[in-house]
Amino acid sequence: MAPKANLINLRALDQNGNSTDSIVISAIAEAITVQNQYNIRVINLSLGRPVYESYLQDPLCQAVEAAWEAGIVVVAAAGNDGRDDSAGTNGYGTIYAPGNDPYIITVGAMKTMGTPQRSDDLIASYSSKGPTMIDHIVKPDIVAPGNRVVSIMASGASLAQTYPQTLVPLSYYDTVGSGNSSFYFMLNGTSMAAPVVSGAAALLIEQNSSLTPDQVKARLMLTAYKTFPTSSSVTDPTTGIVYTDYYDVFTVGAGYVDIAAALANTDVAVCSLDPAAGCALSPTAVFNASTSTATLVPAPSSIWNMQTLWAAQTVWGAAEVLDSSGTLWGSQTLWGAQTLWGQQSLWAQSTPSDASIILVSGE
Repeated sequence: MAPKANLINLRALDQNGNSTDSIVISAIAEAITVQNQYNIRVINLSLGRPVYESYLQDPLCQAVEAAWEAGIVVVAAAGNDGRDDSAGTNGYGTIYAPGNDPYIITVGAMKTMGTPQRSDDLIASYSSKGPTMIDHIVKPDIVAPGNRVVSIMASGASLAQTYPQTLVPLSYYDTVGSGNSSFYFMLNGTSMAAPVVSGAAALLIEQNSSLTPDQVKARLMLTAYKTFPTSSSVTDPTTGIVYTDYYDVFTVGAGYVDIAAALANTDVAVCSLDPAAGCALSPTAVFNASTSTATLVPAPSSIWNMQTLWAAQTVWGAAEVLDSSGTLWGSQTLWGAQTLWGQQSLWAQSTPSDASIILVSGE
C-alpha cells in the first residue's frame, strides 16, 4: 500500500493470534518511546476484544489515545462479528476494543467481488457494526477491502498449517506451477482491511508530513466513496443462513476508502493545538426510545460540529443514512434492541481482571 514505508514489528500476538491487554499496551507504549528514533507515524492494530467498559475507563483505549496524542495515527480492525445475532441485534453493537475509541480510525471490511472496479463491491457480512457498546460511538469510521486478501506467508505459519484452505495455488501467479504456494496465503477479515487504511494514512503523511492524526482521519473520511446499494444479502454455503446488511453509518461509516481521492484532496481540517481535544472524534448516536430513532451527535470539540466542508451531513449524509434533521435510520432490528440501547452491556456485567482478557486477531 505504501512501498516506501518502513515496517516496525512490535509483536504482541502469539502463534495462535492470542495475547493480553497488558502485552498489547506494552507494545503501544514502546512504539511511543521509539517514535522519534524510527519516525513512527502510524500504528496498525489488526486485533481486538469485546468491549467490557466505557472507552473512558478501558486501559486499551487509553493506550491508543496516548499514541494518538503523541502524533501517531492509530488504525484498528472493527471486528468480525457482523453475523452475530445472539443478542437480537442483527450484528449491530459488535465493534471490538480498541476500535470503540472515538479518537482512532476503525475499519470494516468490504468484498472486492474479484473485479478491479469499486462500483460492484459489497460489505463483508462478517464485518462488525456499530454503534459501540456502552458509549454508542458511531463506528466503523471507514471500510476497506478485507476479503480474500493474498499476502506473504511466514515459513511454517500456524494459520496455514491449521487451515490449509488458506493456501494460494501456485497457478495464482505462476503459469507453469502446480500445487500450493509456499510463499503466499489468503485471509478474510477486518484485520486485513485495517492495513489498507494504514497504508493510505502513510501515503497522506508522505505527501504532507505536517498532517496530524485528526487531519488524516478527517481527510480519509471526507473523501471516502459513498455510493452503496440500500442492502445486500449473502447465503452461507455451509449453513444455508441468509445474512442481510444495510448500508448505514453503523455498517460502512463515512464510506469506502478512496486513496486516489484522498491524495488529490488538499482540504486540511483546522484543529486545536491540543491533540487531546480530538477534532475528528467519531460522533455518538443518541437514541430516542419514544420515536425509536437515533441522532448523530458530534463531540463539542470536533470539526463535524461546524456547518462547513466538514459538517456531519457532508461526511456521512451521502451514504443516505441521515435525514434533514440528522436522524439516523436503518434496520428496524437495531432500534428495538434493548441489549444495545439499554444500560447493561451486551458483553458482560463487570470487567474481568487483565489476566483473563484475551485479545484475538481479526481472522
